[in-house]
Amino acid sequence: VQLQASGGGLVQTGGSLRLSCTPSGVTFENYAVGWFRQAPGKEREGVSCISGRTKYYADSLKDRFTISKDNAKNTVYLQMNTLKPEDTAVYYCAVPKARSGNYCSPRTPTWYDYWGQGTQVTVSS
Repeated sequence: VQLQASGGGLVQTGGSLRLSCTPSGVTFENYAVGWFRQAPGKEREGVSCISGRTKYYADSLKDRFTISKDNAKNTVYLQMNTLKPEDTAVYYCAVPKARSGNYCSPRTPTWYDYWGQGTQVTVSS
């Protein structure tokens, strides 16, 4: 399984970006997908995840970020609005080996087995 995260870039405070995660070797419809981020010098933190009808968000992000899944395109998106400098990080998407029904882990990186290479998001002040 390989995951391709894309859509990052440089944006000003208050701007928006949409990240995409596209896999090879797995059909997203049947698996949970998580988004994590890691800023320099900080631990990887959970941003959001989706599985079936379930969506989770980090409490501090749920008003600005939206996760969605397009089964026809086999792609998961993370729409990020009203971006702040503290959102600057490398964003990763990840999937677990096993199907999990309507459950996904919003905060535990070790729950996931396959990771994309990450996409850099930089928000300038």
